[in-house]
This record gives sequence, C-alpha cells and structure tokens, in this order.
Amino acid sequence: MSAPLSADRFIHALRAEGLTVVEVGGWRTHNRNHKGAWGPVHGVMLHHTVTHGTAYTVRLCRDGDEALPGPLCHGVITKDGRVHLVGHGRANHAGAGDSDVLAAVIAEKRLPPDRQADTDGNRHFYGFECENLGDGEDPWPPAQLDAMARASAALCRAHAWSARSVIGHLEWQPGKIDPKGFTMSSMRDRIEERLK
Repeated sequence: MSAPLSADRFIHALRAEGLTVVEVGGWRTHNRNHKGAWGPVHGVMLHHTVTHGTAYTVRLCRDGDEALPGPLCHGVITKDGRVHLVGHGRANHAGAGDSDVLAAVIAEKRLPPDRQADTDGNRHFYGFECENLGDGEDPWPPAQLDAMARASAALCRAHAWSARSVIGHLEWQPGKIDPKGFTMSSMRDRIEERLK
C-alpha cells in the first residue's frame, strides 16, 4: 500500500529521471478528489489520447469536456517527449476495471485477462495520457516512448515498484484498446531497463 506522492515529490521524481516537465496552470490542486478517495496507489496506467496537436491535447486532458470533466490524467506526454502536468490527485483516466488485474499489479505478477469492471481505477493509478491518434498508424516517436518509460520508471522508483506495476488501459478495462501501436510488454521491458 502506497500513499500518493505529494506534488513536490511527484515533479521531483519526474525531473530526476531526466524528463522535461511543463507545469500547466494550477496543476497541483486540480483534481476530482471531491468524487472519492485518491489512494492507496498501486501503479501507473498509460493511455493514448486519440488527438493531434500539443496545445489541443494538453487543454483537453486538463479540462475534459461536458461528459467527462478534467483532469483526465496527471501528465500528458506529447510527441516531443515533454511531460505536461495537468493534475494532482484523483483524475478521470482509468474508470472501472478488473479487481483481479489490480490484485496482480499489487502482487507484481503476470496480469490476468480483464473480464470485469468492478473496481475504481481512478483511486489506485497514476495516469499518463500520451498524444497519439490511436489508430495503429500514427507513429510513436522515440522521444515520446522514452519519456513514457522514464515517467513510469520515475514513479516505480519512488514507490519501490517493479515494471510490472505499469499497465495499459487495455489491460485494465474490458473494451479499451489503448495504448495502441506498441505492446505493453515491450514498454515494461524499457521500464525494467531504466530501473536497473
């Protein structure tokens, strides 16, 4: 069981991993904590945005829309490899997912198939939205993939987690396909290398 990092520790962990971090507005207090608890945290979840363009993507992930208010993640990782912090606290990114997957993340074991949506993921996961159209054709630049691995490793390092604590949205919630265009297994390999 891990308490979420403070905003100061969160940004310090990212910068210590060599990331370029952009602070967006009052990200430190922008959250959905009035909708439920944030924590204990058990892992990191990666997503793709189905958007194009840094300014639009960051704004959408910070503000959300009428159907899903922001923040939609904690950090937006853009094509250039920068991490834009848009929230700290509970964020609308994970939704309901599989309790068996959460148990495997906590135990740092191989993930079972996600078959049900019975557990609040917004409470238990840090979330990074990664700028990509999500069509399997939009490229993932090396700088962006590297930043995704670094951001995930930063939080794993801070919490003494292994790379098995990092999952994709598609591994959590039935019907989700993100992130698309690489495998989460290959991303966990990258993270594991960083953690060495």
